[in-house]
Amino acid sequence: MIVRQHGTGAVALGIRVRGRPCGAGHEYGGMVGLRMRGMRGLLRLAASQREGTTGRSPGPVGAGAGYRKSQGGHISVEPRINERIRVPEVRLVGPAGEQVGIVSINDALRLAQEADLDLVEVAPTARPPVAKLMDYGKYKYESALKARESRKNQAQTIIKEIKLRPKIDPHDYGTKKSHVERFLRQGDKVKVTIMFRGREQSRPELGFRLLQRLAGDVEELGFVESQPRQDGRNMIMVIGPHRRKSEARAERASRDAHHERGSSRSRAASAAAPEAGEAPADGQAVPQPQPAAAAQSAAVRAAGSEG
Repeated sequence: MIVRQHGTGAVALGIRVRGRPCGAGHEYGGMVGLRMRGMRGLLRLAASQREGTTGRSPGPVGAGAGYRKSQGGHISVEPRINERIRVPEVRLVGPAGEQVGIVSINDALRLAQEADLDLVEVAPTARPPVAKLMDYGKYKYESALKARESRKNQAQTIIKEIKLRPKIDPHDYGTKKSHVERFLRQGDKVKVTIMFRGREQSRPELGFRLLQRLAGDVEELGFVESQPRQDGRNMIMVIGPHRRKSEARAERASRDAHHERGSSRSRAASAAAPEAGEAPADGQAVPQPQPAAAAQSAAVRAAGSEG
């Protein structure tokens, strides 16, 4: 195999064969010349031959030979502060929320430096942009606390699932119904699924009646949000709670706090009982409680002796 390079950048590949020429191409003195034009990176062998003849340093070969790295960086979502504000003038707001007016950026930076505060761009899309004098570190800390509290108080809707059979046992039905009631008290939705097998698929009315019975048993805690519908071999109904999850969570927290107060009082009473019944010091008589009848007879005898 012989590789030749032409001035036009084309690469001629010649293969010497014995006997008849194989396939397409032109026969030149027992050579099969295959001329291929305009194909960069045709063969690594051709690239190495070209580098050896021209003296060029080897470059990257492969799919990523012509790839250029992106020069873009991370886009910050934080507001611009102090010297990062690149506008000629801003509408300045004071630390207490008072309107200072439209001032140049140099005057705003000077005021921020005199007050030992930061100049924060709070409305960059306004014309001119609105900047406020504040303690940026304290502002970020308070914002993080508010976001954490909002995530804590946010109620996530959770869908619980209960699966039943059309011929469910009465005891199993009672257990499943208690689970549904517990989920509804917690403020969660319940997805009830009736599973049909075999010949049960020809009797969908059994599953429909069972779902209607369950909805009637828990109507004090929830309502039918999605009516029963057939989904392949299953029948599905969704029951939603009457109260929100946040209300259920608040009630549970108050109940736990009340229980904790009751347990703390019982512990305090049990701790005070041994102190009241401590034994007296050595040599002291222990007063014994007398019944009411004995005390009355003693008083009668004392009165007779005096008479």
